[in-house]
Amino acid sequence: MSNVADLDIADVHSGPPGPGGLGETYKSLPGWARWMITAALGILVLSIVQEIAGTSLLTSNVTSSAMLRWSIPILLAGLGGLFSERSGVVNIGLEGMMILGTWCGAWGALEFGSPWWGLLTGLIGGALGGLLHAIATVQFGVDQIVSGVAINILAPGLTRYLSERVFGEMQGGSVSQSPRLTGAGSFTIPGVSDVLETIKDWGIFFISDVADVLLGFVSNMRWFTLLSLLIVPLSAFVLMRTRFGLRVRICGENPSAGESLGVGIYRHKYVAVMISGALAGMAGAYIAIELSGLYRGGQTVGRGFIGLAALIFGNWRAFGILAGALLFSYPFGLQLIDFDASGSGVATRALLLVIAIALYATAIYLWKTGGDEAPPPDIDAADYDTPTSSYMKMVATLGGKGGGLTLLAFALGTISLIWYLLTERAAAWLPNTMPYIVVLLVLIFAAQRLRPPKAAGVPYRRGDH
Repeated sequence: MSNVADLDIADVHSGPPGPGGLGETYKSLPGWARWMITAALGILVLSIVQEIAGTSLLTSNVTSSAMLRWSIPILLAGLGGLFSERSGVVNIGLEGMMILGTWCGAWGALEFGSPWWGLLTGLIGGALGGLLHAIATVQFGVDQIVSGVAINILAPGLTRYLSERVFGEMQGGSVSQSPRLTGAGSFTIPGVSDVLETIKDWGIFFISDVADVLLGFVSNMRWFTLLSLLIVPLSAFVLMRTRFGLRVRICGENPSAGESLGVGIYRHKYVAVMISGALAGMAGAYIAIELSGLYRGGQTVGRGFIGLAALIFGNWRAFGILAGALLFSYPFGLQLIDFDASGSGVATRALLLVIAIALYATAIYLWKTGGDEAPPPDIDAADYDTPTSSYMKMVATLGGKGGGLTLLAFALGTISLIWYLLTERAAAWLPNTMPYIVVLLVLIFAAQRLRPPKAAGVPYRRGDH
């Protein structure tokens, strides 16, 4: 079986093994340490950029708190896609299952008078959508993309019909929305928030910015948010450390071999796709109950697809999906704070400079690693690192596969920099497009390092070999 399951998400963003140095030391660190270093470098870049741009919102606790809240639907949808694709079933229908979760979550919260019941009914609604997808794709062999698209089309029509029959008869409800809902409340971690507040007030460059960002994670956190974050390590444990998870991964890697070993391929695919739908439904319930405070038609606004983008960014790993969800939700969180009544947009404009820096760094990395092949057998290794060979390496890099990506990264970075320099504030539509821009850049510059399950999207019938 492929060793995809053992690939760490950090491998997506790290280069090939080098002769030593900082890169080799970085790759030898545990995964959590690499992510902490990456996060610290990201905050450092934000600190520098906000000093240049004349704003304090990039590392504000208000921004990080909003980012965390808006990341949860993307995170849960991405985790749903993780279970499905690890079993070999592509779930394009996450968006539709989220829509089912929004309606069922709102109905459950109103019917039973508790947001927790709403969360449960939203989960069940999404699981039913997952069951429909499993029946179509696993049992009857329907094309997985076609089935997912059908669910995305079916869900809005079904929920509108249900809203007309149920919410339309309630006070404050209508054919397109439910009455107001009450969330599950929030909490602040005592002690930790006080310490971070103190460090933030010191006003020390970078250190106070780190404290400010972390303060948004520990202050006024929703109970639903905490529950969703706990699902991340739980998902990683289930998929990577349990017998059930091993069998699910076999379904997505080599189902024929799994069947020969007695694994119930159909059964595990069914369960995994239903878990996928349940998590997407939970994401929908979170949107209705916590983010919006009511069900409203069209309120998912494509977050199921962004969840799939987080799944790809995270290289089909639970903690990588969390990183992608936070990254993709950052522009949304910043937009809520930046675009006030006067329509500022200054902090969002600063993100263009952040993107330019990231693209220039990517171009430098690709240029330095694109020609790092071993010397041919007939060339002395001692003579390989000479001025002439370095020049040839540069020519090979710029003229080969890596060269096109190097030039593209440099060109896009230059466009972002010019855009930043020629504007005083960002347009209101920019934050909504940034997640899609980021995932396109990831697919362009890191596609060769992504490791999807080998059998994902491949139809399987009993007895296939």
